[in-house]
Formats: sequence, structure tokens, C-alpha cells
Amino acid sequence: QVQLLQSGGGLVQAGGSLTLSCAASGRTFSNYAMAWFRQAPGKERAFVATISRTGTTFYVDSVKGRFTISRDNAKNTVYLQMNSLKPEDTAVYYCAAGAREIMVHPRQVGYWGQGTQVTVSS
Repeated sequence: QVQLLQSGGGLVQAGGSLTLSCAASGRTFSNYAMAWFRQAPGKERAFVATISRTGTTFYVDSVKGRFTISRDNAKNTVYLQMNSLKPEDTAVYYCAAGAREIMVHPRQVGYWGQGTQVTVSS
């Protein structure tokens, strides 16, 4: 079992920045790929960014150049730095862990964080 505890999020104006954190416990963090997904009201949960065990990253096109995913294996933590936020980034953001090299679909996820609300006002 892997437990994921998220922090960060909140309300920010368009153009602002936020950082989400996700602390893992229970298993060896460095053995897992990590990812962030988001779910807007009335929509399905969707891929945002992923980072492999070796640090390879991949992003959905809509956040490329604005969001950065990173991991600190010494702290068992993954981060999502979000810059130049837009109202369409408003969603509940979920941290995810999985055994695959990367994760780009919810069905590839083994463990989920509790979710955190990000609201971007125009």
C-alpha cells in the first residue's frame, strides 16, 4: 500500500502561481512513477503531468511551458509547480502513484491522493 497526502492548492488570480505537493508513505517512493491528474466539474478525471522513476517527464499539451512536475526521492514527495494559471485550470487536482514507467490515464494509476481544489479567477 502507498498512502499519498496532498497539500497546497487554493484560490489564485489568472496569471498567478501555485505549488502542489504530495507526500508518499508506505512503500519505497523511488520505485513508483508519479503523476498529477485533474477533474473539473462535470468532466472526467484527466491527465496533467507524469514523472518516471528516473525523472523523465511528460505533460498534456495544455500545460506545457506553464507547469513543472518534479520529485524529491529523499523526501518521498512529488511537486507540481503551476505558473501562468488560467481559469480553465480550475479543477480538483489528484496526485497518483503507479508501477508503470509513466501514467497518462486514470486506469494506469495504482494509488490516489485525496485531491485538492485549485480555483483560478479571471
